[in-house]
Amino acid sequence: MSDKIGLFTGSFDPITNGHLELIERASKLFDKLYVGIFYNPHKTGFLSIESRKKTVEKAVAYLDNIEVLASHDELVVDVARRLGVHVLVRGLRNAGDLQYEASFDYYNHQLAGEIETVYLHSRLEHLYLSSSAVRELIKFNRDISEYVPDAVLEELKNEEKN
Repeated sequence: MSDKIGLFTGSFDPITNGHLELIERASKLFDKLYVGIFYNPHKTGFLSIESRKKTVEKAVAYLDNIEVLASHDELVVDVARRLGVHVLVRGLRNAGDLQYEASFDYYNHQLAGEIETVYLHSRLEHLYLSSSAVRELIKFNRDISEYVPDAVLEELKNEEKN
């Protein structure tokens, strides 16, 4: 019997406590869970891919079945196939997220019908938490500590020094 391997993807710009909670829950469903940081051409990047990867790795370091990867020039299904992934994991906060994700699921299924997609609904305390809202708070010098893992705060301090 083969291992159950999942791939949770996002832009994680920056990773939030909502993302982290979903990753933690998904990690319990799989023998191995990849967390993939993918370039999203519809979003303007705030943190570099390297900074995002570093913060996600630090944030999930306590989970022993997680591996973080970054990609900006491959389709998710191509990465999934290469890694032996059986299931794509996506998080949902609301009906808008479902509609957005359904369009990707359509194409993913057309390109790689053997790979399933499952959705995890956000917990109530994270329903309104988003990376874009966190970026706006950062822009206006507001405290984001209750919304993001400590690794993000550390990375932002490091970027200020440079």
